[in-house]
Amino acid sequence: MTFASSGVSPGSSLHLGLILLAGFSLLLLANRIAGGRFIRRGPLDAVSHVLNHRRPFLERVLILGTSPLASKLIEEIGAQAHPRFTIVGVVGDEAGLCELPFLYFPGGPLEQLGKIVDLVRPHRIIVALEGRGRWPVAQLLEARTRGIVVEDGVEVYERLTGKLAIESLTSTNVIFSLDCPKSWISLALARAVSFLAALVGLIGLAPLFSLIALAIKLDSRGPLFFVQERLGLRGKRFKLIKFRTMHPASCRTSEWVQDNGHRITRVGKWLRKFHLDELPQFVNIARGDMNLVGPRPHPVSNYELLALVARNTPESGEDIPYYSLRLMVRPGLTGWAQIRYGYANNVDEETEKLRYDLYYVKHMSLWFDLRILFNTVKIVVLGRRSTTAAIWPGAARAERPSPNLNRAA
Repeated sequence: MTFASSGVSPGSSLHLGLILLAGFSLLLLANRIAGGRFIRRGPLDAVSHVLNHRRPFLERVLILGTSPLASKLIEEIGAQAHPRFTIVGVVGDEAGLCELPFLYFPGGPLEQLGKIVDLVRPHRIIVALEGRGRWPVAQLLEARTRGIVVEDGVEVYERLTGKLAIESLTSTNVIFSLDCPKSWISLALARAVSFLAALVGLIGLAPLFSLIALAIKLDSRGPLFFVQERLGLRGKRFKLIKFRTMHPASCRTSEWVQDNGHRITRVGKWLRKFHLDELPQFVNIARGDMNLVGPRPHPVSNYELLALVARNTPESGEDIPYYSLRLMVRPGLTGWAQIRYGYANNVDEETEKLRYDLYYVKHMSLWFDLRILFNTVKIVVLGRRSTTAAIWPGAARAERPSPNLNRAA
């Protein structure tokens, strides 16, 4: 039967189809909102199940490896607030991830990668094997020629979490991947922006400085400023200036915040909550000791402690690899580690912050600095730390401890 003989035009048929499709979609949405009370059985329920649970529009990911890194990648991908990936398989020689609800290919399948790709049809392969010598290079090259994205698991981990897997760093990674020092143009631009911002801050905030100084003097005895020797670019020492927030110590104490909480003054608690005690560091920025954005400068005493740990001496029994790399850039008033993690109270937490600092060292740019400044303003205004700043779209989540991501060179 033709459209002419039936009295129905092609345009009318198309419009009718679009109306039916729109109504069908609205019905599915209403059913999902109502918890499935409208539709529970039949073909429509089956289609709804496919759309809601099979996630046909997500990018299909195949994980290659059963290392701790692979386990962490699966956890991070599954924790995305707005998923863009779905894991269709885990490939490896060990049964380390068998308890996970993903398709698993045991029994030495690395050589069968081509057949596995045909079976699960991934859009992306993430390699999380322990040691590049085990990579099935020929099969991965073939996957690339078929339009499949092949990525190193460490790089994906960085994008998902915003921090470096420092256990996976090698000397080669440090030499060729940590692009520092940056170009002189980007460094000069960052310095110029920091200098101008410091001048504007010192002039514009002068009335606030006066009010804070008066409050400190009325609240407790002691000096107005706290001055401490810190480490700057390439280990150069300088005197960092802050508003005093603690009662003067009668004897030498550690630099960890948790060991000095009883000394914080009433005004000091308020200043620390909104980070107003850091404002005098505009003087350090104007002098050239610091920039607006960068890793926070550590006290010399903390650096000596952590350097001792980094040398893996018998006194420490631990290891913080590549700790000195944070001195490759000028320290900052605020930084990536500050908006993502906050204060560190022990060596383990300092190690966690180092992951964020090295991520900044690797990826520093003007746009990254602006993003950090924007989030810093939000923290100061809201009085709390943002722990959900997403690296990839949909990657927002609360912070978690980092795993041991050891990977052979």
